[in-house]
Amino acid sequence: MLPAGSGLYVNIFAYNKLLDHGQQAFGTRRHAMDNPEYSLSATRLELANRLFFRLYQCANMLHKTGSRAVEDEGLTTQQWAVLGALSREQASAGMSIGELARYLMVSRQNLSGLIGRMERDGHVAVGADDRDRRSRRVTMTDSGRHVWQVLAQPKIRAYYARILADFSTNDLTHTLHYLLKMLDNMQRLDAEHGKTDDDGG
Repeated sequence: MLPAGSGLYVNIFAYNKLLDHGQQAFGTRRHAMDNPEYSLSATRLELANRLFFRLYQCANMLHKTGSRAVEDEGLTTQQWAVLGALSREQASAGMSIGELARYLMVSRQNLSGLIGRMERDGHVAVGADDRDRRSRRVTMTDSGRHVWQVLAQPKIRAYYARILADFSTNDLTHTLHYLLKMLDNMQRLDAEHGKTDDDGG
């Protein structure tokens, strides 16, 4: 948690950084004095830029360092995510391509190529869905389950431990809370575009 009054500190810190950019910042300062809402808007924009760029960097580093953690098992972070989704109790009977795409929040097109590679590697099997013959159902093979449970899991736990070494339980709780808030907002934005090609079997 941030200490009391820290919101004001963050705003002043970000605002002062804007004043370090010469004449343009001087203009910003004059507008801010005339209109306090302008200062708040500029501060939020500065912080938003930093936040989304750090998220972009984290996503790239997750793929790079996460894939390295399980590369001996022939996995990438995308394949790690698929096996993790299929390993859940509620997915014991497998998932359709559409269900898996929605759960992972990826396009069906990208997922189909990934599933094809995992099928060739023997990690998953793809067959007709008994409930809907038009759909394909993805299940984890015995080989894939061995890779996931026996080989990959110890390395994934070690990876988590390294990345989160200086995070307290409160840090983890708050980080997850704010990420979920962002995810909810992104999903609402995505829903405004209506039905996508990710729907279906």
